[in-house]
Amino acid sequence: MNVTILCVGKLKEPWQRQGCEEYLKRLSRYGKYEIVQVEDVRDPERPSDALIRQGMEKEGEALLRQIRPTDRVVALCVQAAAPDSPGLARKLSDWMADGRRLVLVIGGSNGLSDAVLARADARLSFSNLTFPHGLMRVVLLEQLYRAERILAGERYHK
Repeated sequence: MNVTILCVGKLKEPWQRQGCEEYLKRLSRYGKYEIVQVEDVRDPERPSDALIRQGMEKEGEALLRQIRPTDRVVALCVQAAAPDSPGLARKLSDWMADGRRLVLVIGGSNGLSDAVLARADARLSFSNLTFPHGLMRVVLLEQLYRAERILAGERYHK
């Protein structure tokens, strides 16, 4: 498999970096998994809705520059179905069936721009809750690892 996790901002906490590194190492036996980061746009002290939208659009433009025309793009957002782990494994299998690079997009602290959502071929949620973006990367990688194990017929912790 050829999967890119495209995200806004750098990881600030060492445990987040270590978690991502560990799951990327585990995933390497199943295919090429990589993380591509774009810079986040910092909100001013008291941002207006217009400034927030402007920052999201700027982040969105940076994300879209990393996406190829042939990529299958999945946007992580709350406004989507949240599958269980076997369901995610089935989705992953379906998404990868045509051999295109799969790009899973995690937005910045204000979410994904309309342009990125419009480019997405699918949307995926992990919960109605909002997660810190560094934690979401670790959770996403862990769930991808679990999905790969399910698809390979290997045991996984339930």
